[in-house]
Amino acid sequence: MIYKAHDGQANYGESIGILLLDTFVPFIPGDVGNASTFPFPVRYQKIDGLTYRKLQEQKEKALPQLIEAGRQLERAGVKAVTADCGFMIPYQAEIAMALRIPVFTSSLLQVTFIEKIISRQNKVGIITAESDQLDDSLLIAAGASAERVEIIGMENKLHFSQAILDEAGTLNSEQVEKETVEAARELVLREPTVSTILLECSSLAPYAKAVQNAVQLPVFDYITMIEFVHRSLVKLDIQGFM
Repeated sequence: MIYKAHDGQANYGESIGILLLDTFVPFIPGDVGNASTFPFPVRYQKIDGLTYRKLQEQKEKALPQLIEAGRQLERAGVKAVTADCGFMIPYQAEIAMALRIPVFTSSLLQVTFIEKIISRQNKVGIITAESDQLDDSLLIAAGASAERVEIIGMENKLHFSQAILDEAGTLNSEQVEKETVEAARELVLREPTVSTILLECSSLAPYAKAVQNAVQLPVFDYITMIEFVHRSLVKLDIQGFM
């Protein structure tokens, strides 16, 4: 086999590029921001100065930063670009238009898929970092139907709020796991038609198994989305017998 070097590319083999906001949060195993989460190499691009709040409040300034960071990942040789915040969904279309490779910035992109695979009588339960930020405009940007989702936020959960929203710099994973499970139970109790859970925030992904154990429902998160796209980019040899 003959391989060809790519101009400007220093290293190879990273299929997924990940845009990181400028945060002060410990990214534990299972989080998008922790490379050991994935069974394949990933490449990160931090966007200096673009904080979680600025992402929501300064779209005109944030968009060029996101596009340039995405292009840097593209030039570095990744095959697709994702991110670490579900609230990047308002930027999805513009970033995808600006890059030549697939872009899937938000975990919320999975909502329409989930809606198609569950009964029309059932809803998608979304556990989000902040419920007041996940309004109809974001659901529309994701192509989702507001009538088919039930949302609960983590903003009133003490340990999650301190670690993720306030960026205290420390995270008690056992306590955040308890809070996430508590939110999931509250969600299905409040709306019995919820048949699937989506964890919007990338920092909730480490607790997906605990949530599933608690409510016995399918659980989607950033990791399910990233692994799904990765499998389309890097096909495996098939082994077996008949």
